[in-house]
Amino acid sequence: MKVKGAQKKEEAPDEAPTDFECACFTCPSQEACKAAQEAEKTAPVEEKIDFSNVEIEPLFQDYVDFETFSKSDFRAVKVLNCEAVPKSKKLLKFTLDDGTGENRTILSGIHAFYEPEQLIGKTLVAITNLPPRAMMGLESCGMLLSAVHKKDGEERLNLLMIDPHIPAGAKLY
Repeated sequence: MKVKGAQKKEEAPDEAPTDFECACFTCPSQEACKAAQEAEKTAPVEEKIDFSNVEIEPLFQDYVDFETFSKSDFRAVKVLNCEAVPKSKKLLKFTLDDGTGENRTILSGIHAFYEPEQLIGKTLVAITNLPPRAMMGLESCGMLLSAVHKKDGEERLNLLMIDPHIPAGAKLY
C-alpha cells in the first residue's frame, strides 16, 4: 500500500554510495571528520584546581564610596621590557606601553614570584593615576594589580594578565 504524498528517494546516478558515517553527523567528509577528531585530541584539557588548601585575606569592612573608587584609572598595559632592579631581591622594573605613546615605568616587588623574561609581551592591569613613588632611586608611576593568597601556608601571587587582544591603554571598569 502506498502512502499518499510519500515518494521513494532515488540515488543520483553520479553519487557513489559510501559506508562512512560521522558520529556527529556534521562532517562533510571522512577527511574533515578525522581532522576534527585530531583537533579534539590536541585541544587543551581544562585543569582542575584544588582550592581546599587556600587561605585568602578577609574582606575589608569599610566601604569606599563610588566617587572615590571611580577616581582610580585602571588601564590595560603591555609589557615592553622587564628587568630585575640591581641591588634589590624583590623589585622588577617594568617598561610598559600604556597607550599614550610614551613608555611608563612601574616597579613591583614580585621577583620572588616571576622571572622578568616570563612577563615580556604580556598584557597586564595597572592603576595609572597614582602619584609617582621613588624606590631604590627609581621612580615608579603606577601599580600593577595582582591576586595574593596563601596555599599550604605559603604566599602565592599572580599578576592579573588579560586577553592579549585588548589594546594598550584600554580603560577598565
